[in-house]
Amino acid sequence: MTETCAVELRVQLPRAVAAALEEVQREDPEALIQMLVYGVTRRVIYERLRARAELVGEE
Repeated sequence: MTETCAVELRVQLPRAVAAALEEVQREDPEALIQMLVYGVTRRVIYERLRARAELVGEE
């Protein structure tokens, strides 16, 4: 299993989005964790692919 650590995030969201996230957190906190992991993973992959494409474009 992957080693984990706790983090605390504070973000400014539109009220409707914040309310929906609070509801998900109350009803299924594991789902919220999985959504965050998915979103961050997608961003990391995108950034790495973009950086690789820029390197290839420089050659």
